[in-house]
Amino acid sequence: MISFKQATCVLLASFAIFFFQEQASGAAIKDAESASHADTAATQDVVTSYEYPGVKIVQFNLAVLSHYSYMVVSDKDALVVDPDRDIQVYLDTAKKEGWTVKGVFLSHSHADFVAGHSEFAKAVNCPVYQNKDSGAAYKINALSDGQTIPWGEATLRFLSTPGHTPDGMCMLVFGKDDRSNPKAILTGDTLFVGSIGRPDLMGGAMAAATLAGMSYDTWTNKLSKLDDGVVVLPAHGAGSLCGAHLRDEPSSTIGMERQTNPYIQHQGKNDFITAVLEGLPEAPQYFKHNARMNREGPSLVDWNAALPKAPVLDSSLADPGKYYIVDLRDAKSFAAGHIPNSVNIGLRGRLETWVGIMVPWGSNVVLCGSSEEIKEAVFRLNRVGYTVMGSVPFDAWSGARQAVYANESILPQELYKRMQDGSAPMIVDVRLPTEWMGLRIGNVINMPLNQLTDLAAKLDPNEPVVTVCNSAYRSSMGTGVLERRGFKKVASMEGGGEAWIEAGLPVIQPTAPGTAAAQPKRVIKLPDRIDPAQLKRMLMDLPGTFDLVDLRPAEHFKDYNLPGSRNVHIADLITNAAYLTGSGPLVIVDRDGSMAMAAGGILSQKTDRQIKVLFGGLDAYWSSAEMGEPIKAVPLAPGAPLVQPSVPAAPAQPAPQKPETPKKKSAGC
Repeated sequence: MISFKQATCVLLASFAIFFFQEQASGAAIKDAESASHADTAATQDVVTSYEYPGVKIVQFNLAVLSHYSYMVVSDKDALVVDPDRDIQVYLDTAKKEGWTVKGVFLSHSHADFVAGHSEFAKAVNCPVYQNKDSGAAYKINALSDGQTIPWGEATLRFLSTPGHTPDGMCMLVFGKDDRSNPKAILTGDTLFVGSIGRPDLMGGAMAAATLAGMSYDTWTNKLSKLDDGVVVLPAHGAGSLCGAHLRDEPSSTIGMERQTNPYIQHQGKNDFITAVLEGLPEAPQYFKHNARMNREGPSLVDWNAALPKAPVLDSSLADPGKYYIVDLRDAKSFAAGHIPNSVNIGLRGRLETWVGIMVPWGSNVVLCGSSEEIKEAVFRLNRVGYTVMGSVPFDAWSGARQAVYANESILPQELYKRMQDGSAPMIVDVRLPTEWMGLRIGNVINMPLNQLTDLAAKLDPNEPVVTVCNSAYRSSMGTGVLERRGFKKVASMEGGGEAWIEAGLPVIQPTAPGTAAAQPKRVIKLPDRIDPAQLKRMLMDLPGTFDLVDLRPAEHFKDYNLPGSRNVHIADLITNAAYLTGSGPLVIVDRDGSMAMAAGGILSQKTDRQIKVLFGGLDAYWSSAEMGEPIKAVPLAPGAPLVQPSVPAAPAQPAPQKPETPKKKSAGC
């Protein structure tokens, strides 16, 4: 007997393999970058709460860093776990709930962000709990392997779990009803949902293979001994560079990871090490600096400091040898006009990570954008340890009659036409090699964005170049990188590969080793993506003309659902032939659109029936409703039956008692 969640994860793993091998769809090229473009993705958001006898765990998410942090609360005493540097959300939550922050626990020396332990020590004078082997240069309450401390009515036990880093530590949470069997484990970067923490961030201080071997021992000797029902709460989700192939779920269980985590399936230590080391993305150059800051104790931030002004307002500001100008505006605004040699790292995206990847540590960083954009960017860059030395609104630059560069923004249809008649410029795909090999718009050269500065030497700076990516976020960045290298005729493809596919243009897919290059293949039989506004209009104007199915777990469907929707288990949807026929479209919704798109892609191969998927899921739908006319949720009538899944649902151990309904998030989260 397996639970809804277990069945769903296993099915999705199978569906994803089929879907990404067989389809060339918008979903097939959708990246974690695109998921961070929502307005709210740069603010911390409460994901959900896990409530057990005598203890409550509140989970926060910062989507632009794919970072989960926590407050563990018992008897109104709060322990903050792996906090971000900007700690106000935790203080506000504690004040609202009547809690007192009594401590901070760091699971390890984080590399991808600057943690908030120094800020908390100053704000509330609380201790910092950390592994005794952390090498921290500040005062800590040192923890040993197996050490147990009481926390209100709860009990916390700390396990030394080296692998991602030598000082990795997990925290087991016990309720007041059972001091022997933990309810949850906060795993930091030791264990993710579908992955483990990468072992190659020590900068040569310890071999990656050695740390990978420690990860194997950590799982085999410690974590695997836990009961299947123990809830796993990691420090990161999909999109984080602290591991590879992380899944998007905010939590899992030990049993689920035992069954589905691909790394854990390797029984032999050497096979495990090989799998962990294979295919790791390059670590951003800022990681080592953030890790050092966290070990030393980050300096305090003046969050209300005045915005720094531009050091100069003349041509010397455009000298790439003196300043690194980051243009925060969107790709279209940047293409229309920008300061020469500036790089477009848009605010509505993973600004923190991309600055950390592209901007050398210690550079004289100058921001360009509106006053509001600059203010937000200064705040956010503190999260990754970057100090901004100046800023200039673009209007001030252009108003001073300084030189302005512009780039062509080429529509996919126009670029395709040029490719067909032989007049296309050099096309550079700036995505990762794995993305390029999986799906591309033609026979184009691959120069990953994080290596573009060096690889550009292989190109002629006097010849025109067009950059492409998935959404135009990275390709716009690439145009600025090439300009800094002296290229004069640089353009970006508008809308990226997503727009290319939406236009129905052909793509190249993977070929078997040794075969000839694949011929462009037109994308066919894909589900239609509809936005929240379109679905709202269908519900208002065309009721009864389409079937609406909701793939979320039954308990979430019961909390709220769309008018006329039916709760269907994904296994039933895929295997039940009844869904392949119908006089009207079949509309599929879920929480964030990912599961619905995978299911819709498979159904589209089986039927000529029109399949539609809600883009961004119900998260986007409810966010849209909050910005416009309210959309009323329809609760189930008393006694109304749910559509039961065909897969029996029986969790390995009782679920947390009375979990709070998850707060609705933006699609970008």
